[in-house]
Amino acid sequence: MAFFGLFGSPKPEPVKTEPPLTKPVTGREQAGPTVTSFARNPYGGHPAAGLTPAALALILRSSIDGSPERYLELAEDMEERFWQYGSTLSTRKRAVARLEIKVKAAGDDQADLDEAELVRQVVQGAAFRSVFIDLLDAIGKSYSAIEIIWDTDTKPWKPTAFKYRDPRFFEFDRHDPERLLLRNDHGLEELWPNCWIVHRAKAKSGLTIRGGLARQVAWLFLFQSFNIKDWAVFGEVFGQPARIGKFDAGASETDKQILIEALYSMGTDLAAIIPQSMAVEYLNAEITGSTDLYERKADWLDRQCSKVVLGQTGTTDSSEGSGYAQAKVHDGVREDIMDADGEQAAATLNEQLVRPLIDFNFPRRDRKAYPEVVIGRPDEEDVTALVNNVQKLVPLGLEVSMAEIQGKIGVTPPKQGERLLTAPRARPVAKDGDEADEDVEPRQRRVPSAQQLAGDAIQAAVEEMIGEAGWEPLLAPLASDVRDRLLAAESPEEARRALAEAMAGLDVDAFADLLAKSMFAARLAGELDEGI
Repeated sequence: MAFFGLFGSPKPEPVKTEPPLTKPVTGREQAGPTVTSFARNPYGGHPAAGLTPAALALILRSSIDGSPERYLELAEDMEERFWQYGSTLSTRKRAVARLEIKVKAAGDDQADLDEAELVRQVVQGAAFRSVFIDLLDAIGKSYSAIEIIWDTDTKPWKPTAFKYRDPRFFEFDRHDPERLLLRNDHGLEELWPNCWIVHRAKAKSGLTIRGGLARQVAWLFLFQSFNIKDWAVFGEVFGQPARIGKFDAGASETDKQILIEALYSMGTDLAAIIPQSMAVEYLNAEITGSTDLYERKADWLDRQCSKVVLGQTGTTDSSEGSGYAQAKVHDGVREDIMDADGEQAAATLNEQLVRPLIDFNFPRRDRKAYPEVVIGRPDEEDVTALVNNVQKLVPLGLEVSMAEIQGKIGVTPPKQGERLLTAPRARPVAKDGDEADEDVEPRQRRVPSAQQLAGDAIQAAVEEMIGEAGWEPLLAPLASDVRDRLLAAESPEEARRALAEAMAGLDVDAFADLLAKSMFAARLAGELDEGI
């Protein structure tokens, strides 16, 4: 304390604040392709032509060392030349692209619902589906980059376009192999903040460039290329007989040229002319051993490709003869991969699209949560049981989020001003039940329940007792006579005598009949109530 007194109090630490969001320029692009630029030329090479094992090993090694361009060109060639890989990869992409895209609000407040609605407008549009396919290009090439073109001239700020950029336009930083940089004529540059969606779909742990499926399928592609070439040569050699031309010892060079041209012509046209002194023979090649070696090898390589891309072969290769049960198991494995792809894509969109979209249009310093994009198959949930449980537990005090229940039953939160479906209002009960039923359509009439019947019986008995024909007319003469005589009585003995004389003139039979009817109605009501 003395030390601080001599030299003064220590200076307070500066308050760290988050940097303000960088506003993108409307319509501006950072990575447009240009044919005049060597760095972003849209026309790439084709390393698949004449590919050898040594060349493939060099391409794969160079991609790790920071030069992925040839590897990405090979991945593009493989989708075109390796039919099994192209078809299964397209199937996987489109299966994920067809998954349901839902937007979950951060809460039940109107502000949270408005934010979720803005995100929903962006990601559930028809144009976003094609962008989603481009985003999933990362499954094969390990990453994909989509540039966001913003419109910030009008509110709300929204993307006007999503443009796929060739992955060859980028490189990873040599010092940080996970940091993606854009190539230009002067070197490498940082990606503009809040203007990119970079999706990384890793099939395995490790560097991003090693996570794409193309790296695993590359060797299958090479072996399949060799196999197809050998199969073509095999078919040419053994598919048709060899042609041998014979000439005399005194044949001239002109005669030999005529003979060789005739042999070539007979390979395709099967027609030729030669001098009479020349002879042509056909030799049939004798084949020993299996003749379907190349076909079986091609099928085996295709099956390995299906395992890599889809995780199974039952839905792509009918030659296995798998039954319905086995196909269902295979399809389940494929669904697991599809769900994982959808979850990875949703995480990328939430981080790189939803956050800037919300921060631009709904800035909050105390924000704790953002709307969330959820991509996946609809949960197979028993909606009836869910609604029944909510209906029983909410009256007991259970607090349930309305937004969550709406999402589970597939109901979109209503917009302001929309007509809403509400619970039917209770119909007023008329005194005359018959007249009230006549005003209601037959389909709206309800059969009275046992409780209603019991209540009606008691109500009828009470009305009869207190009505015009009830107990009051029977007791009216007695009440008026007793009151006069009690007022005139001078002692308790005279009052008792007056009551006894008045009761002697009461119509007991009518009063007893009324009480009997009332007791019968009460008994009937009790029997109905016990039988419910």
